[in-house]
Amino acid sequence: MDIAAQKPETGRMAYASHIAPFGAWMAIMIFLDVPQIPPAWRYATQTVLCTLLLLALRPWRWYPRSSVRHLPFAFAVGVAVLAVWVVPELPWTKAHCPAFHAFYMRFLAVQPWFDVPALPKVWPFAPEHCGWGLALVKLFGTSVTIAACEELFWRSFVYRWMLGDKFWRVDLGQFQPFIFLAVSLIFGLEHSQWFAGILAGLGFGWVLLRTRDIAAAIFAHGVTNFLLGLYILATGDYHFW
Repeated sequence: MDIAAQKPETGRMAYASHIAPFGAWMAIMIFLDVPQIPPAWRYATQTVLCTLLLLALRPWRWYPRSSVRHLPFAFAVGVAVLAVWVVPELPWTKAHCPAFHAFYMRFLAVQPWFDVPALPKVWPFAPEHCGWGLALVKLFGTSVTIAACEELFWRSFVYRWMLGDKFWRVDLGQFQPFIFLAVSLIFGLEHSQWFAGILAGLGFGWVLLRTRDIAAAIFAHGVTNFLLGLYILATGDYHFW
């Protein structure tokens, strides 16, 4: 039964539950990006507020029950996206594939149309700077909160809204190549590592199309971000954060 089709106000809630958490995340990121607020505290504010919004709006009510049988495939895609994100920049890659590494770092690692920012003297999310509490909040925020916000917004809402007016009625497995590529492109350009971001968007979108399970797409995204966070904390390669 399509509840949203019965009552217009529930249709509005479908839009709100998919847009508001991501919109709040972006608004805090933009408007609290001021010198007076340390980045780790800003990120903690994003994480807490947007997690509460997700719990209050309950966007999962617009989907059928997820299945654990989708998780192995989602996990594999999450690990593959992690490799795409990290491997091109590894010292091993620089030593063994110098031409590829140089090309990647020159054209694909960061958005080439912007000046590469100077490396900070202190990495704001390093535990020795912000404390382990805020560093773990960062890990949770990337692995759970923003993974859910972005998948609900980009893969579920934007993609299906471009396919049909009432997005919640559009089959999660419906494939339209141009729109699929366009959403992945925009998603990638949201990230400083734009090329890896585009490939990540394609990977997470593939999970959703294949499984028709938004939880599987969120899980794949969360696996990538969680393992990336562990890698960052283990190696001190904080430029990924």
